[in-house]
Amino acid sequence: MSIRRLPEHLVNRIAAGEVVERPASALKELVENAIDAGAGRIAILLVEGGTSRIEVADDGCGMTPADMMLALERHATSKMPDEIIESVVTLGFRGEALPSIASVARLTIESRVRGAEGWSRIVDNGRVEREGPAALPPGTRVVVEDLFARVPARRKFLRSPRAEYAACLDIVRRLAMARPDIGFTIEHDGRRTLAATQVEDRPGRVATLTDRALADNAVTIDLERPVDSGMLVLGGVASLPTYNRGIADHQYLFVNGRPVKDRLLMGAIRGAYAEMLPRDRHAVVALFLDVPTDQVDVNVHPAKTEVRFRDPAMVRGLIVSGLRRALDAAGHRSQRASDTALAMWQQENSSPPGGEEGARPQSGWEGEGPPQRLPLESRSYASVNDARPTFFAAPPQARAEPAWTPPPQTSSFPMGVARGQVAKTYIVAEAEDGLVLVDQHAAHERLVLERMRAALAGGTVASQALLIPEVVELDEPACDRLEARAAELSEFGLDLERFGARAMLVRATPALLGQSDPKGLVTDLADELAAFDEALSLKERLDAVAGTMACHGSVRAGRILSVPEMNALLREMEITPHSGQCNHGRPTWVKLAHGDIEKLFGRK
Repeated sequence: MSIRRLPEHLVNRIAAGEVVERPASALKELVENAIDAGAGRIAILLVEGGTSRIEVADDGCGMTPADMMLALERHATSKMPDEIIESVVTLGFRGEALPSIASVARLTIESRVRGAEGWSRIVDNGRVEREGPAALPPGTRVVVEDLFARVPARRKFLRSPRAEYAACLDIVRRLAMARPDIGFTIEHDGRRTLAATQVEDRPGRVATLTDRALADNAVTIDLERPVDSGMLVLGGVASLPTYNRGIADHQYLFVNGRPVKDRLLMGAIRGAYAEMLPRDRHAVVALFLDVPTDQVDVNVHPAKTEVRFRDPAMVRGLIVSGLRRALDAAGHRSQRASDTALAMWQQENSSPPGGEEGARPQSGWEGEGPPQRLPLESRSYASVNDARPTFFAAPPQARAEPAWTPPPQTSSFPMGVARGQVAKTYIVAEAEDGLVLVDQHAAHERLVLERMRAALAGGTVASQALLIPEVVELDEPACDRLEARAAELSEFGLDLERFGARAMLVRATPALLGQSDPKGLVTDLADELAAFDEALSLKERLDAVAGTMACHGSVRAGRILSVPEMNALLREMEITPHSGQCNHGRPTWVKLAHGDIEKLFGRK
């Protein structure tokens, strides 16, 4: 077969395959054009997630009719005044976006330069339909309709309107974070879903677009480092280690104002938070890196979402140092307790009923029976106790207890008999053949997961209705994901109901979890669902969903357990399958055989 030159319309459709993958890709190009045009306000309108209509209006510099005609030709751009591509400072520069979009959709451009008349041009799937005068304020309005309508092979690969809208919202959120000096609004299907004013500072803009609670649970990053041609400047906000999420989608990275997804930068964030985050948890960060143009190459990806640094080691060191310094300066700061968490705690009375002080409890060694403990409300001192029910009915004890009944024989139990607790995290048990150490949180997490699996195998998981339903505020795409899976989640014992555009109402939680934190549970589940394939049911992702729920319902590290509680946990581990590892694959217990202990002391 001989080589031939492809026709122009086919070249544009091939280019569209690289630039316009989905509605969010087209929206990104249009919003970047508006930002490069010097807009102070950008209004976005979406219909059916952008699959039917995308409209972007700005108050930027506008275009003349001659410029508009050139803008629809491939590789025509105003963003490169010379041929030095390394000095590009705008978001776009290739001149491919508008002709690529126009080749696979109906594109309408209306623009007006200040002091001149407006002009309009309509291109329908690569063919100019009409052009002429238009009435509009100074700026530009671009409308994209019926994307991929005449390319069914591409159209059928689009996801649901909700999923496409979520991708569009994420694109605009990232671009809006980088430019707090620009106001952004989004309307979706006739309802305003995002409004970011142009008077906010960068931390305020980040909190507005992510989570308002981030402002109280974050540190500010500010670090500079000199290079040959200028300064590397790192700024932004980063969450405290105790304020984390279940997926890394809440990490926003910008290089010279350009949103990027770079493995080097993500690895630097993981390195900075090493040993400070639980496994499978991720920090919430928004980092803004300003680099001299000769130190970074932005022309390495068709969508310009990846960059290449001249000195990647220096950039990584800057990010790790900046994050570590800010986190070190935070000292003992931790996540602020929510109202829900504070409600789980109660102040005990400092005096018994009637105003009389209670007598000190006896030590238990002066009589012939076990000590008679006074009720908590009759003690003469004030204390703060966990109001949640304990793992089992017995009250927790922070000290060794006299054994008034013969201790169980270690030979009867493979996991041994509890002898104490270390660091409020590890259970020490004596077995017939050695010493057993148990991670109480990891072990109970596995037990709850297996109970949930057994309950699902028998039908549905029993639920516990909340006396007062709890409202959990999330962003709209997260609420959409949860609402779409509400029927399946009810089989897991979680009863959810939509409560406005950006909130879910929790009416019941799985009874197996006890009195858990509904907000944390629902937030983590929303993050988990973001990574799922829509075609898979939750039962096909049983381990992920049940594992997330089990983690929220398990005994936490730092919880003091009584000896009966510890023994009950050991007994259940002995009869539970897979209890040797937690839901994340970590071991739940280790054993030091008698021979190993003797070697440690040089006896063998």
